[in-house]
Amino acid sequence: MRQPDVTVVVAVYNTMPDLTTCLDSLVNQTIGQDRLEIVAVDDGSTDGSGAELDRFAAAYPSVLTVLHQANSGGPAGPSNLALDVATGRYVFFIGADDHLGREALERLVAAADRWGSDVVLGRMVGVNKRYVHQEIFDRTRSDIDLYDSPLPFSLSNTKLFRRDLIERHHLRFPEDMAVGSDQPFTVEACVRANRISVLADYDYYFAVKRLNSTNITYRSDHLARLECVERIVRFVAGLVEPGERRDAVLRRHFAWEIAKLFRPDFLALDAETREQVRSRVGKLVREYLTDRIRDQLETDTRVLIGTAAYGRPADLLTIIRQTATDGLPPTVVRGQRWFAAFPGFGEADAGLSDEWYELKPTASRWLAALNGVSVRWVMGAEGDRRVRIFARSPRSDLAELVGGDLSVRVGEVEAVVRLSPADPMGTTVEATFRLSDLAAELAASGTTRAVRVRVAGSAAVPVRGLRSPMMHRAVHRDGSRLYLVTINNNHKGQLAFTVWPVTLRRVAARLRRRLPRGGK
Repeated sequence: MRQPDVTVVVAVYNTMPDLTTCLDSLVNQTIGQDRLEIVAVDDGSTDGSGAELDRFAAAYPSVLTVLHQANSGGPAGPSNLALDVATGRYVFFIGADDHLGREALERLVAAADRWGSDVVLGRMVGVNKRYVHQEIFDRTRSDIDLYDSPLPFSLSNTKLFRRDLIERHHLRFPEDMAVGSDQPFTVEACVRANRISVLADYDYYFAVKRLNSTNITYRSDHLARLECVERIVRFVAGLVEPGERRDAVLRRHFAWEIAKLFRPDFLALDAETREQVRSRVGKLVREYLTDRIRDQLETDTRVLIGTAAYGRPADLLTIIRQTATDGLPPTVVRGQRWFAAFPGFGEADAGLSDEWYELKPTASRWLAALNGVSVRWVMGAEGDRRVRIFARSPRSDLAELVGGDLSVRVGEVEAVVRLSPADPMGTTVEATFRLSDLAAELAASGTTRAVRVRVAGSAAVPVRGLRSPMMHRAVHRDGSRLYLVTINNNHKGQLAFTVWPVTLRRVAARLRRRLPRGGK
């Protein structure tokens, strides 16, 4: 009997109805069923997933092998069991709620054979707003390195692995990790691999976020996620010698898993759990966060984890709370250096030196952080009414740093932007919107939208509100329709527009509120 080219491993626990889509995508792969082996392990499902596996096995007996076992608490045990019976030259792992493009396996195997690759990544896309880090998939490459590429940010096991590599190094998933057990496996495979390749020419893998968010990654709590990242960090530290290579891998864990522990939901934890998370993260920071890793982190991440390790616990809570409600803090410029003025900055007893708060000159999100100064209604060259916003950046070299790649938007409406000549105190940004465009974007539901700034590929950053809040209003006419356009600080202190249709009902309601009762 011919050896299959690839064994697909599916660890299954309560993934109906997505499981059906997953299995359909596998049995219909263009690689052909004679080159394919599927090993699915039902980990004690209670939603009919086991019966669905058996139905497919009956329909495709030469392709699909189904194993049933009592629930083990995570995907590691089922995956290891499947590896024990796999016979393919390559192994591919897929989540039981995900699915593949029809040509995925054929393309992956062909690439591995052509280049002699031990590990091959195919472009992944998210479904139902599932986040998938995309930087590694910017282009197809026959040979990438774990240490000088974005690969550390794509360490799921949803890849093609040469089975000889797995067996030669006895790679298996740690079964005592309920969450994140694929990362030690993937990291070690990438460390041991002679060649790693990436394919960006096709949508190979569709990662599905279940609409009820019951994926194990989404339902795990802080302590489970903390234990996971502790295990991974220490595993990497034991696998890779100290230095630039280890730092290249560990940077991902500080920037991603550890930073996510201090999102706003941290505030809802009880005091004992908050302190446990803070102190254990602090231990990781003190043991493994080198100056090299620290300086490569985003400033807000750096300040959060630095405060957890060395700062005042009250400052940590304040930083999380203020970031959630106010966004990025103000910047402070000292000579040629500039800093994020988070709570604790400049205070001798805060525990962190200025380096923790320092901003890189090219930090795009911070370049996009502007302070609203004033609003002016103007007439356009075509006789139409427009609104011009003036906002300030503390950077006098802003124009040079952004290189013309700065946009200001309200929803999908983009302003005409002009940067005034710089002065020693910073740069003024002028953003001019047509009232007709704003009315078309916002009038349907009277929506309020913040004014947002984007630099290069950064996330859009709201413009901070006017220091002296004042509502600015204008009426815009579109044929027989009238719209009231207002701009003011919203409840978060951000500069925002609202557009309301002016109707007789609204006018009458406003008059009733203003006139004394009884018409007197």
